[in-house]
Amino acid sequence: MTKQEKVEFTIQTLNDLFPETPIPLEHKDPYTLLIAVLLSAQSTDKGVNKITPILFGIADNPYDMIKLTVEEIRDIIRPVGLSPMKSKGIHGLSKILIDKYNGEVPNTYEALESLPAVGHKTASVVMAQAFNIPAFPVDTHIHRLMFRWGFTNGKNVVQTEKDAKRLFPKDLWNKLHLQIIFYGRLYSPARGWDLDKDIITNTIGRKTVIKDYLKNKK
Repeated sequence: MTKQEKVEFTIQTLNDLFPETPIPLEHKDPYTLLIAVLLSAQSTDKGVNKITPILFGIADNPYDMIKLTVEEIRDIIRPVGLSPMKSKGIHGLSKILIDKYNGEVPNTYEALESLPAVGHKTASVVMAQAFNIPAFPVDTHIHRLMFRWGFTNGKNVVQTEKDAKRLFPKDLWNKLHLQIIFYGRLYSPARGWDLDKDIITNTIGRKTVIKDYLKNKK
């Protein structure tokens, strides 16, 4: 297969398996999505979705959020981990949204990444999922699969994002990044990987990856 044929095979397979791509993190607007994505760092969507109804039941907008202390926020979000950093970030960014953006979440990378505890990946998710602006957030699943499929050298997430944006049509980015995440969780996990179930890697995967898998399976 040529590189373009591999890309087309990947897109078609993902569309067949995941024609619908619901957003995994429960939210109702850009602000609650921003907070949910921030909370998901080094945590699971399932874990975050257990906490956000409690947090948003008390404060689902920046004006109510800053009425809470950092300590009160930390007590609520403690189960998702990294609560000291995340609670300071949530309180700090909420105040900035009020002071600089009339309580609204901005829709530019520059503005989002200037907020406390908001990195490029979080900003990309908000751009894609809250504002439907083409973005390609790279999480551990996408980073792993892009390497397994031979679409990136796997050195870092910055390079993986550049390669993904270069290979895949821009109008597919927002849906495709979710499809790859779903695929990674079900068919190509980091642990307990079964190559027989991983149709994309089995068909187009990097030869060294498959060779290492087979060697370790013996």
